[in-house]
Amino acid sequence: MKKTVNFRSLRIPALLSALFIAAPVVASAAEEPLPKFQREKTVFKVEEGKWKGQRLADGQPDVQGAWSNTIGNHSNLTQSPTYVERNRREGEAPAREVVRPPSRISDPADGQVPFQPWARAKAEEFAKHLLDPVKPEYIEPLARCAPAGPSKSFMWHGFDIRQYKDYVVFLFDSGTRVIHLDNKPQLHQKVKLWNGDSRGHWEGNTLVVNVGNSNGKGRFGRSGEFFSENAKITERYVFDSDQQKFLYHATYDDPTVFTRPFTVTIPVRRVEKFAHDNWNNILFPAKHAGKEKILERYEQICTENNGGHGNGGVR
Repeated sequence: MKKTVNFRSLRIPALLSALFIAAPVVASAAEEPLPKFQREKTVFKVEEGKWKGQRLADGQPDVQGAWSNTIGNHSNLTQSPTYVERNRREGEAPAREVVRPPSRISDPADGQVPFQPWARAKAEEFAKHLLDPVKPEYIEPLARCAPAGPSKSFMWHGFDIRQYKDYVVFLFDSGTRVIHLDNKPQLHQKVKLWNGDSRGHWEGNTLVVNVGNSNGKGRFGRSGEFFSENAKITERYVFDSDQQKFLYHATYDDPTVFTRPFTVTIPVRRVEKFAHDNWNNILFPAKHAGKEKILERYEQICTENNGGHGNGGVR
């Protein structure tokens, strides 16, 4: 029997478990408590250059494993430097000023999306009606269980990277992305996808990906920023040779919506050495007959129309 529960509290085994290759446990939480994953308020640096870490048999830099973004929350693409945290109920602690992490917009320098005036008004209208979606277009795609899109997927829960000959695969709980490395032709321009169609290659420590065929229906966050199906997206995943962190850069060029190209930057860290927390690290000890300690990724499942925004999960 289906049971409606808070979406954030859901954990069920991944339906695509066949794709989720379990990784060896680094330490047992039962024997030695693992540290909590800590959000950061700054963006670390990783320079592009040669790859000095381990490689796979096919020559790719070995970057497989479980990862998560390190700054900000999942809701907003941009952030004001500070905000005043308001009380939800009378009698709670006084409002306080909270220092926020930087905007995920690294270019332009003001950290804002260079919208054309009509597009900014449209984004603001969406944000205004997020909790009062009087029209279907005001419902956030993730609340309808749609994929998050090329960049928001990296702002959401933790995710896995798997590598195969000629492919890099990202396993998000809001959709899977396959990066083709085999020079496969791009899909026909009439085929439009939530996560687009990705073609990539390695340049030293950097995975360079061109994303086409986006359907333009995704949002960057609950604050409403968007792009159109005309967007040309260039992603650069710059991995540190220590295999513990990487920077995700995505440059959006879409003259139909923006006044100039702009770049999103998201810092990401490996999470296997941290305790699972139902958000950044969604690896849990696997149950199996053997004695080998195995971590298995769990997936949050969303079922459309089974509850309000933020409470729409079914276990």
